[in-house]
Amino acid sequence: MTERGRVYHPADRDTRDLFAGGRVNFTHATAMTLAEWRFEAGAQLPEHSHPHEQISMLLSGEFELTVSGEVYRLLPGSTVVIPSNVRHSGRAIADAHLIDVFHPVREDYR
Repeated sequence: MTERGRVYHPADRDTRDLFAGGRVNFTHATAMTLAEWRFEAGAQLPEHSHPHEQISMLLSGEFELTVSGEVYRLLPGSTVVIPSNVRHSGRAIADAHLIDVFHPVREDYR
């Protein structure tokens, strides 16, 4: 059997409001998940952790990310790596567009 890629257009993705001011859509592969976030200024990402490794990149806006108690101010192009099971939270300082990649796949968001 031949493997084939798949293109997902915006209309193909399920968009969810996971908390006030935080809108996300997910694309799942076999071993990873891509999350595209849109945060309204002032939106709070509650503190949490998960067994997945995470890489985040801020595409636009300004975002404050707290990882293991250390606060980082993200500007467009900033990238952060969050290891497995590390507590983190965030706050949109301005409207923000952020991409997260998780490994392994986030089954909890399918």
